[in-house]
Amino acid sequence: MTKHTIVYARALDCHKSPDNVRTRSDADADAELKANIGETGIIIENLIGLPVPRKKGHFEIYAGSRRLEQTQANIAEGKLPEDFMVPILVAKSKAEALEMSQIENYFHLPMNAADECMGFKRIIDKTGKTAADLAIRFGKTERFIEGRLRLADLAPPVFEALRNGEIGIEIAQAYARTSNRERQARVFEELAGSYYRNSVSEIRSRVEAGYYLGNDPKALLVGRDAYAAAGGNIDRDLYSNADTELWTDVDLVDRLADEALAAAADAIREREGVAEVRVIAGTHVPYLSTTGLRRLQGTVLPLTEEQKTRREEISAEIDAINDNVDEDEGYSDEQDARLEALEAELSQIDEREPVYDPEQKAQALAYVIIGDDGKPTMSETLFIAPPETDEDSEADEDDDLTPDEAEGAADADGAGAPVKPLLSQKLIDRLGSMRTELVALHVANDPAFAMDLGTFIMADAANRRFGGIYDLASDLRATVASSRVGPFKSESPAAEAWAKLELDLDRSWLDAGDVTARFDAFRALDDEMRAAWFAWAIARTLHPVHDGESGATFLKHIGRSLDIDVARWWRPTARNFFDAVTRPRILDLFEEIGGAELKSRYGAAKKHDLAVSAEKLFAGKVPVEPEIKEQALAWLPEHIRLVDPVAQEPVPDEAEAPEPVADEAEAPVAANDADMIDVPETGEDLAEAA
Repeated sequence: MTKHTIVYARALDCHKSPDNVRTRSDADADAELKANIGETGIIIENLIGLPVPRKKGHFEIYAGSRRLEQTQANIAEGKLPEDFMVPILVAKSKAEALEMSQIENYFHLPMNAADECMGFKRIIDKTGKTAADLAIRFGKTERFIEGRLRLADLAPPVFEALRNGEIGIEIAQAYARTSNRERQARVFEELAGSYYRNSVSEIRSRVEAGYYLGNDPKALLVGRDAYAAAGGNIDRDLYSNADTELWTDVDLVDRLADEALAAAADAIREREGVAEVRVIAGTHVPYLSTTGLRRLQGTVLPLTEEQKTRREEISAEIDAINDNVDEDEGYSDEQDARLEALEAELSQIDEREPVYDPEQKAQALAYVIIGDDGKPTMSETLFIAPPETDEDSEADEDDDLTPDEAEGAADADGAGAPVKPLLSQKLIDRLGSMRTELVALHVANDPAFAMDLGTFIMADAANRRFGGIYDLASDLRATVASSRVGPFKSESPAAEAWAKLELDLDRSWLDAGDVTARFDAFRALDDEMRAAWFAWAIARTLHPVHDGESGATFLKHIGRSLDIDVARWWRPTARNFFDAVTRPRILDLFEEIGGAELKSRYGAAKKHDLAVSAEKLFAGKVPVEPEIKEQALAWLPEHIRLVDPVAQEPVPDEAEAPEPVADEAEAPVAANDADMIDVPETGEDLAEAA
């Protein structure tokens, strides 16, 4: 082994060799290296070079040029002395110097991200240095160091995944959006093995769930200073700013927002001249909040002459753009953008908000909501305030009376007649909320009752087309999934069996009277019938999705979990399949299950006749060889399968052909299907069973 000499030379007496293998660098990395050398005055690794002939003490550097250049930059800025020395390993020859230059750069291994984070943490723990100290030492911003320290405190399973290279630094930063390690671990476990395990947006959405972002309208309404002064906690990561930081004390945000809205409501009522305002701590008025109220009809002002002129100008410009569209290329990006702007302006002119006169406002009910900018604002739609009852008037007058004073007032007005205690609307709302909370708690602790309640709510709402569904006091619905194929009716055995299933449901409870009577009547059904209604309500919500859509994988998994034998429930017919494919495709299917000989038998058939023959063949009604019949009865198009097809074994020679399979009626039935429904074997049998 050849021994090499390490010497020290003035950095200013060294220069980079034109043969150095590194020709490109990174400005940010160079700045960090420069800062580190300037702060520490240490060159961690030797430079590799050759002496310059006839220049004593001068060296040509083949490896370590970045270290040399950043050292010289520090000398130029006065951070290092002009006589600063650098260590140089002297190569034996130019050939060796070139090889060593390549080796040094080729075998350089970047530091593992987890080791980097833990390294910063250990330095701080062992030396007592601060993040600011390390920022100077390593040429980074203080915020960068703090971000790496935050990653070092990730939940153990997340940090180990980073250490093992299972997730990258961006995924780790997404988990670090919250400092709640339990939440990090829970989300990591939830997403393990799923499609979204490496989705930054999905991870961030889940770890942020239940918190407020700094730019949330509620947070903007409350204000950062007021929230912090009330003891609110703010969770930040490396990349957080005032908009993206997390406000984790959600109850505090809600309380402060309610107080701010309540304080603004009175001022808005006085300013706008409305009879009553109600506060909604959100950015819109929920539909249910206006149930039973009548909209106030305002007046839409006619267009001004200026608006009429502008409207004509916009219409003319839109027509001109449409007339000048390239028939081959379509609309250009500039044309699209201009059309979008013109149509938005036209919409503002045509869809003018109604205005209300002072007399209308004086009897109006308005809602105060939170604007997107966090400012309390009055909703544009006004409603007719409910007529004031005698009790309401007395409540307004006596809101500030003590119970004894209110009772005395009642005795005086009502000549001793008993009068209900007067309550404010706010107290009534709070009592209603607490009552719901109490009922919900007990429902949650009685799974059997909850099953009955949930099934009743879904089934009752689904069977009442017009009105009345809001008396169910729940948003739970089992809305039937919309069809993506219009009025198409499959007429498959499964569709017929579904119709029969619905006919067998006991609907007597639907005519029992009001909602409470219907619920009691529903609960009086036997266990089997209530369970049947529950299964019906859930099943009707399944969406029709095709392969490639996000829900398809789960839908197919549901089917596999139920051990559904699709081939027994669906066979291709002329109407549901063969009429919609080409004649060559049908012939290819014949060849797929029976070879070229079977294809040739039908090669001359017309499309209609071929579709009819295919329907019979794939229903097992054509006399063919047993192995062909078996394949025909098992064949399914790709987009109706629940499992991927298994590679077929080659058809054996005639001499080795297996015994004919038993008649389909004797074939075993999937246990799960057999327990629930009589599963037929062919299309005809399926229709009869349904």
